[in-house]
Amino acid sequence: MYLGSHAINMDAKGRLAIPARIREGLMAACGGRLVMTAHTEERCLLVYPEPQWQEILPNIEALPSFNKVARRTQRLLIGYACELEMDANGRVLVPPTLREYAGLEKKLMLVGQGKKLELWSEPRWMEWIDDSEGDDEIPPEMASLSL
Repeated sequence: MYLGSHAINMDAKGRLAIPARIREGLMAACGGRLVMTAHTEERCLLVYPEPQWQEILPNIEALPSFNKVARRTQRLLIGYACELEMDANGRVLVPPTLREYAGLEKKLMLVGQGKKLELWSEPRWMEWIDDSEGDDEIPPEMASLSL
């Protein structure tokens, strides 16, 4: 399970080092083999351990191709998906197309989301944290949630 948020840096070549605590979990879960793709709602990236991606891929492929929203979701998730492997130093190279999609520069935030991670531009992450306008209604599933 991937938890917490981590401020990390990306070098000029587009490489980023996965924090040690997360790296250990990824090595155990998938031998450092990842799939990185575009988020469908936000301008950030999703990072899946490869086995987790292989579980959800059939569900994405099964979406109805004649539905505009489903087709957009397929195009973003599958169309931007890149298989990556951590090097010996725990680094991955973020492809230029994904860097551009998410507006990634030097300062990044890697945010745990349970079975996956999100990779954000740090300024965009801070903007999202501070933005409370336009929040949707609370879904019924959250009504009974007690923290």
